[in-house]
Amino acid sequence: MAVLPSARSLCPASRRLAGALAAVGLAVFLSGAAQAQTVPKAPAEAAPQAVPGFWDPRRRPERPDLSRITVIRFLTETDYPPFNFTGADGNPAGFNVDFARSLCEEIKVTCTVQMRRFETLLDAISSNRGDAIIASIAVTPQMRARVDFTDPYYRAPARFVSRKDAVMPEIRPEYLEGKKLGAIAGSSHEAYLKAMFTDAELHSYPNDEALRLGLRRGEVDFIFGDGISLAFWVNGTDSGDCCAFSGGPFVESRYFGEGIGIAVRKGNDLLRQALNWAMFRVWEKGRYTDLWLRYFSVSPF
Repeated sequence: MAVLPSARSLCPASRRLAGALAAVGLAVFLSGAAQAQTVPKAPAEAAPQAVPGFWDPRRRPERPDLSRITVIRFLTETDYPPFNFTGADGNPAGFNVDFARSLCEEIKVTCTVQMRRFETLLDAISSNRGDAIIASIAVTPQMRARVDFTDPYYRAPARFVSRKDAVMPEIRPEYLEGKKLGAIAGSSHEAYLKAMFTDAELHSYPNDEALRLGLRRGEVDFIFGDGISLAFWVNGTDSGDCCAFSGGPFVESRYFGEGIGIAVRKGNDLLRQALNWAMFRVWEKGRYTDLWLRYFSVSPF
């Protein structure tokens, strides 16, 4: 498994995104801690879908001296759909790739995107084979010791999934006393269950496929993992329409990171500030919303 703490390594994402995805309205992201559980449902007549928001319109980043930036060499990974994957034309594609290109358009600079194996990304940027990593890497104290990060551009919430006949609108530790809970062995999700859901019975699984099969077979009552990959699974054909989210998102930074940022070499403040400025501009113009809704018609929140 890759050594970088990312949305994938926190809980590995499914390698097969099913085609038949149900259209689910995105809930407004709750920036609170783990107890921020219940996501209010939008009324049926609600207008445009809301998307997670990570920028405060009152805190506009200053425009740095962009003339000093002539090219940005983005590095990303090879196989983490819908964030990164090889397109039909053989070129890099996905949410991260399109977002990187929109930032380069805003900065008005030449942009390249190179795909590499996930575990090689840090070495590549430290040896100047790239300028920035956009590969769904979670911002953690351990990672901050190796690279600098931009502001977060999304978060990967943790979610519970149960079979459809056992859905709970809200989940608290006392509600799951004696229940069988499944998580990926060695993941931050497993660590969270061990720390917070001490009266439940924990079952560890080696990977996503085994975890989800355990729920379908009734070996566990709930599984706990990465909300983004679970959203695609729950609403796709692989789940066999068996299951649904229970409760709302868990976003406690101690376990699930401070968010997903773009990594740059330590001390590269000019590029970091330029990307922060461009991200705010892309969001302010509505291009981030368009991009999010293009890739995430299924709500992970």
